[in-house]
Amino acid sequence: MDIQTIKASLQELGTKITKGAEEIAAKAVDESVPQAELQSLDNAQKELKERYDLLNAQKAELEKNASHRLANSQKNEGGTQQMDVLQAKASLFRNTINKQSVTPEVRAALGDGNGTGGEKLLPKTVSDQLLQEPGTSNPFRKLSVYSGVTNLEIPKIDFTLDNDDFIGDGEVAKEVEAEGSIISFTRNKFKVFADVSETILAATDTDLVAHIERALQNGLSRKERSVAFAKSPKETERHMSFYGGDVKEVVGESKYEAITKALADLHEDFRENANIIMRYTDYLDIIKELANGNTTLFMAPPEQVLGKPVVFCDSAVDPIVGDFQYSHFNYEPGTTYEQDKNVKTGINQFVLTAYFDHRLKLKSAFRIAKVDVTP
Repeated sequence: MDIQTIKASLQELGTKITKGAEEIAAKAVDESVPQAELQSLDNAQKELKERYDLLNAQKAELEKNASHRLANSQKNEGGTQQMDVLQAKASLFRNTINKQSVTPEVRAALGDGNGTGGEKLLPKTVSDQLLQEPGTSNPFRKLSVYSGVTNLEIPKIDFTLDNDDFIGDGEVAKEVEAEGSIISFTRNKFKVFADVSETILAATDTDLVAHIERALQNGLSRKERSVAFAKSPKETERHMSFYGGDVKEVVGESKYEAITKALADLHEDFRENANIIMRYTDYLDIIKELANGNTTLFMAPPEQVLGKPVVFCDSAVDPIVGDFQYSHFNYEPGTTYEQDKNVKTGINQFVLTAYFDHRLKLKSAFRIAKVDVTP
């Protein structure tokens, strides 16, 4: 029996014990209730308490073994420190949900350089891991650039040459002349809600931290994906989307032709490091079209079929081709956290408020592959 099942059983037994005690108290003052019935109720109550104590002891043993296994798995020199960070994270999450302030020791373990304790800044250790570690629900995180700098400004072109007054790609030169050579990132606020049940809140530190961090990371990744591939973005978020209207579209009679023409249309500086982001269903359609009944092509890697590495994302309605080093996400360091609870369901919410911006540093580095649908 796993620890979560035991905790559910303990909760059920606790409810029965409480109801049993109330029933005994009510019947004890009723002179019409036979003594034998009271004795039977008392014996049943004692049996429930014995079962509760046995399960509680088993739960404590399982938690102790889990802690020992985790401690033994820390083989490197930083094992003790990592365990302290895990416990500090659990304390941060629990105290936030319970509307309690964390201790200075917890803040120190999590890298809070503020020292005052007056601001609700997410400590650096937690913030870095949530915002920078790859999330499973955002496949292009491994392609784009990520940073966490306040009021970030970067040049569109990373280098220039002495006595060289031209830029190799004419489209880049036009873009720089029209929009300037500096990109300024803005603050766009959004919230991620991690639902935490009472049983998870009472779970081990490892289970609690893993649950909340996984929920927050997936929420952040999904938000990044939704703004980057929005077909009809809000006006304030239009610059964040590949489909916002400023990326050149290359049209072909089929998805395969559109993608290959888009690759060819890229300047060689971008084509060298180009990747393709597309839906898996579109890739299967291309394979069926090219294979023409031959199953060998289904075994070939996508890079061999299309000529460049492929990343599958269901949000990429029209395939995007380009050098994704020029796709840049910047998170403002001022991430905050708070708590909310649905009293009807008993579900707590760990709420993360983050500020980020997505910029295409050079729109000329990308192409959108469109299929010509005109009859």
